[in-house]
Amino acid sequence: MTIMARKDALNVLGIALEDITPEITKQAYRQAAKKYHPDRNPAGTEMMQLCNAAYEVLKDFTGKVLRETLDSFKYGEKINEALNAIMGLNLKIEICGTWVWVSGDTKVHKEKLKAAKYVWSGKKACWYFRAEGYKARPHQSWSMGKIQEVYGSRRVQDEQRKIARCA
Repeated sequence: MTIMARKDALNVLGIALEDITPEITKQAYRQAAKKYHPDRNPAGTEMMQLCNAAYEVLKDFTGKVLRETLDSFKYGEKINEALNAIMGLNLKIEICGTWVWVSGDTKVHKEKLKAAKYVWSGKKACWYFRAEGYKARPHQSWSMGKIQEVYGSRRVQDEQRKIARCA
């Protein structure tokens, strides 16, 4: 189960409004579901699970004013682009909250990862992607285990690997 902050959930579904209703949330979810459906998108399975988690956070939210100012960008689209840029590279891809973590034999794919805006984390010995503008909360340096425990973790199944195994 992915734990997601309200601000992250709004950005995943592309909702940048001060006033939000369940109807707006449902409409945004439906649009995201069409856009990120696995039949249309190589990273669709992971994106749909991210959208489902965002919808669960927001489905009953009827607050009139958000305490935080929301940025106008959409996390969902940026995460989708980041995932699609590295699909098929035979790497271990993991989603924790709204961050994408990549490990495995990454050295040979270093330039592709950099081009897709992944950043190397020396302490965790893996690459990560977070949407531009994401405001990290100051805290102690967390281990991958702690991040997985707090935000949940889901391994991305590379569709191309699945197809190769079936052939």
